[in-house]
Amino acid sequence: MGVVRIGIIGLGGMGSSHARYLSAGDVADAQLAGITDLSEARRSWAASTYPDVPLFESVEAMLNSGSVDAVIIATPHYFHPPLAIQAMEAGHHVLIEKPAGVYTRQVREMNDVAANSDRVFGMMLNQRSRAVHQKLKQMIDSGEVGDIKRSVYIITDWFRAQSYYDSGGWRATWAGEGGGVLANQCPHNLDLWQWFCGMPKRIRAFCSFGKYHNIEVEDDVTAYAEYENGSTGVFLTSTGEAPGTNRLEIAADRGKVILENEKITFWRSEQPVSQFCREYPGGFGRPDMWKCEIPPGRDAGQEHVEITRNWVAAILEGTPLLAPGSDGINAVELFNAMLLSTWTDDWVDLPVDADVYYEQLQERIKSSKAKKIAGAKTLDVTGTF
Repeated sequence: MGVVRIGIIGLGGMGSSHARYLSAGDVADAQLAGITDLSEARRSWAASTYPDVPLFESVEAMLNSGSVDAVIIATPHYFHPPLAIQAMEAGHHVLIEKPAGVYTRQVREMNDVAANSDRVFGMMLNQRSRAVHQKLKQMIDSGEVGDIKRSVYIITDWFRAQSYYDSGGWRATWAGEGGGVLANQCPHNLDLWQWFCGMPKRIRAFCSFGKYHNIEVEDDVTAYAEYENGSTGVFLTSTGEAPGTNRLEIAADRGKVILENEKITFWRSEQPVSQFCREYPGGFGRPDMWKCEIPPGRDAGQEHVEITRNWVAAILEGTPLLAPGSDGINAVELFNAMLLSTWTDDWVDLPVDADVYYEQLQERIKSSKAKKIAGAKTLDVTGTF
C-alpha cells in the first residue's frame, strides 16, 4: 500500500477540519478518498467543496465501496464505538475523534474488537503531540521530577456561550452527547492528567449541571482523586468562567513542576524532598531549589495533522502510535467516575462499575426534558482545541 485512502465519517466541525487538511495534501501518503454524513445539507456542501472526492449516502456504502482503506470517525460521541467496530470488522484502519465513547461498557467492547484485529486503531488525542506535553511526559517518565505527591489541574479556559450549545440538538444532552464539559472539552485534559500522573484508584467529585448555561449536563466540576501510592490529585474544570485558567501543578519528590501558558517551570530540589525531611536537623529549613525554565522543543505543526500523520505512518510502516485507540478508555473512566460520584454522592472506585454507570445514565436519558433545537449549524472549530 503506497497511499492510505481515507474516508471521513461525519462532516461536522471536526470532520470538516479533517477534510480540509487531507484534501490540501498536508498528510503525506494519504488521500481523502470518501465522505459520508447523515445530513443531506452537509453532503451537498461536500459535493460542491470536494467535487473529486467520492460521496456516500451511508457508512455501509463507503465501507463496502472498495474506495477507502481507513476511516476517520467524527460523529456525535455515542456513535464512535459502534462505527469503529463496524469499520474494523469490515477490514478498515480506524482513527476516532475524542471521546472514545460515552460509557466504559461500549468502549471496552470496541477495545476488545481492536485487540483481536490486525487493523491500526488510533485516537485523536491531539494534545499529546504538543512539544511541551511531550517534554513533561519525558521528565516524569525518566524520574527527573521524582515520585509524584500531588497534582492540581485547573482547566477553566473552555468557555462556551449559550449559542455554542444551541448550535446542535445533540449538544449538552444526556441522550445526544452523554455529558457536558467532561465528555466534550475535557477528554483532552483528562487524558493528559492520566498520561502524566497515572490512573487513580478512587474519585470523589462534585459536578454542577446547567450552572452557567441552559443545559442539562455538567458545566462545572471539582474532583478529588487518590492513587495507590498515596498521592492525590485535584481536577477543576468549567465552561462558564472567563478568562479562565489552564495550569497543571505537580508536587514531587524532586520539587515542583508547573505547566502553564505552554511553558514548563521546574523548581528542582538539590536533594530529594523526602530525604531532606528525614535528615535535616534544624526544624525550619527547606531544601535548596533551582528554578529551571524547561525548553519544550519546537512543535511539529498542526496537532490533528500530526496525529493523522502518525496514524498513517503506523499503517504503512508500523510506526508506534502516539495515541493508541485503546488509551481512550482512560478519559472515559475518569469522567464516568466523576459523574457517578456526583449522582450517588459518594466515592467511586476505578475501574468504574460499567453496569451501574450505564443504568444511571439511562435514567437521566429517560427523564430528560431537553428539546431538539431547530436550525442546528456547523461551527468553525479552528483554534478551539
